[in-house]
Amino acid sequence: MSSTTGKTATVDLEFNKNEDAIRLLISAMEKRFEKVALGGGKSRIEKQHEQGKLTARERIDYLLDKGSERIEIGAFAGDDMYAEHGGCPAGGVVVMIGYVKGRQCIVVANDATVKAGAWFPITGKKNLRAQEIAMENRLPIIYLVDSAGVYLPMQDEIFPDKENFGRIFRNNAIMSSQGILQIAAIMGSCVAGGAYLPIMSDEALIVDKTGSIFLAGSFLVKAAIGETIDNETLGGATTHCEISGVTDYKCKDDQDCLDRIRNIMDKVGSFEKAGFDRAAAKAPKLDPKEILGILPDTRDKAYEMREIINRLIDDSSFEEYKELYGQSILCGLARIDGWAVGIVANQRKVVKSKKGEMQFGGVIYSDSADKAARFIMNCNQKKIPLVFLQDVTGFMVGSRSEQGGIIKDGAKLVNAMSNSVVPKFTIVIGNSYGAGNYAMCGKAYDPRLIVGWPTAQMAVMGGSQAAKTLLQIQVSSLKAQGKAEITKEEENELLDKITQRYNAQMSPYYAAARLWLDAIIHPLDTRKWISMGIEAANHAPLTRPYNVGVIQS
Repeated sequence: MSSTTGKTATVDLEFNKNEDAIRLLISAMEKRFEKVALGGGKSRIEKQHEQGKLTARERIDYLLDKGSERIEIGAFAGDDMYAEHGGCPAGGVVVMIGYVKGRQCIVVANDATVKAGAWFPITGKKNLRAQEIAMENRLPIIYLVDSAGVYLPMQDEIFPDKENFGRIFRNNAIMSSQGILQIAAIMGSCVAGGAYLPIMSDEALIVDKTGSIFLAGSFLVKAAIGETIDNETLGGATTHCEISGVTDYKCKDDQDCLDRIRNIMDKVGSFEKAGFDRAAAKAPKLDPKEILGILPDTRDKAYEMREIINRLIDDSSFEEYKELYGQSILCGLARIDGWAVGIVANQRKVVKSKKGEMQFGGVIYSDSADKAARFIMNCNQKKIPLVFLQDVTGFMVGSRSEQGGIIKDGAKLVNAMSNSVVPKFTIVIGNSYGAGNYAMCGKAYDPRLIVGWPTAQMAVMGGSQAAKTLLQIQVSSLKAQGKAEITKEEENELLDKITQRYNAQMSPYYAAARLWLDAIIHPLDTRKWISMGIEAANHAPLTRPYNVGVIQS
């Protein structure tokens, strides 16, 4: 292994143990994704092919430029959810950021192998996330529609609320008014309220014989007004391209439809850029693969975050800010794939402050919060995107910290980060606990993208602390109900049960299933995610000055 100075160090047993541990997690992630990628399963994929249709993933593969980079949003959405309804792999919709004719865009494709593409609550949330990415970054969005509409057994959780199904059509209208290109292809069913999505887009295509769009299908029409009509005559390609004029292009099959979308994208004009600085990209001087051996195999071990940073950034060149002050957070300037970035990272190595105090790894102290707030302000002043590398257990507690104003300094950091006008990107490397998640730009603080490594954990506090606290609450509750003193064995059994439940909720898959994370990624894909994220953000010029409002000094 190489050090941050480039000197050769002995590849020791600890390094190999770390590497083995993370490779097992990566392998488990890849196997889990293989299952997700099958959608509703092989038999339903075959049925889709028998109908002359490509699957959602096949459509995206055909549409995007061959050999080009791409990143998938929400692959694990819905993971281990809705078991009583048969599950909903990937939320029943595939979302990808990629390139069509060299132009970066986001593609949203209903997966008709999952409940005929019906919308579960997580499907709506994932579609809204895709639109949010498009709106924040002014990124063209392409919808490949093949859906039976709202999943009726759960209609009360997807239909009426502000962040439910109807919000998607509101976003269609807002994006159109803002000049954000939307192209929709009706490649299968498009029913009821869902019919508004493609028609509220800028251009709509429909595939002959397999695509159909109507507010009510033939059975409902018969029940409602007594009219007998088949679905093709009611809302097929011929009806809408030759009679109603609802759709703009009639396509003979899936491939023809996707080719036409590529032709449309080929003619799209250039866009005004935000102007983030990019130089020629350079590979890290230190080997990125060594990251896998640097990150400890357990969370009670410290490590040097600079070792990680210098294997993520161009030429391993990190211009550190206030290096000897507030050492539990590292701040500095670098480039990633040529893009200038400001990095804010938790330091997990135990360090000694100038006052001689030991600072524990992953904890945010007053001086660190103060430093990071000032650095974030500087990056906004210079129009430099921010990258947060999270491995944080929270803010320092205790009388000395409280008397030193930790709440005030923490608020200063949260304020500076929340009001940032430059795009923010968050990578959860290890822990993401409590207020530390907030201060280091968790999901609630609008990172343009937030992803986790397979080593990530997200919760209010660490598992052992939380389990013991929950145990005390539960034991007190049992006593209040008149239960006699519980035995040590019963207490241990209860603690194990609580710990297992809490640890399951800390898993990165639990977070990704609910879209608290956009993805769980291989650590070596981190540069690609940040680079493509900044490229997307560069579509959206900054529209307001940086102002943090009132800050306690």
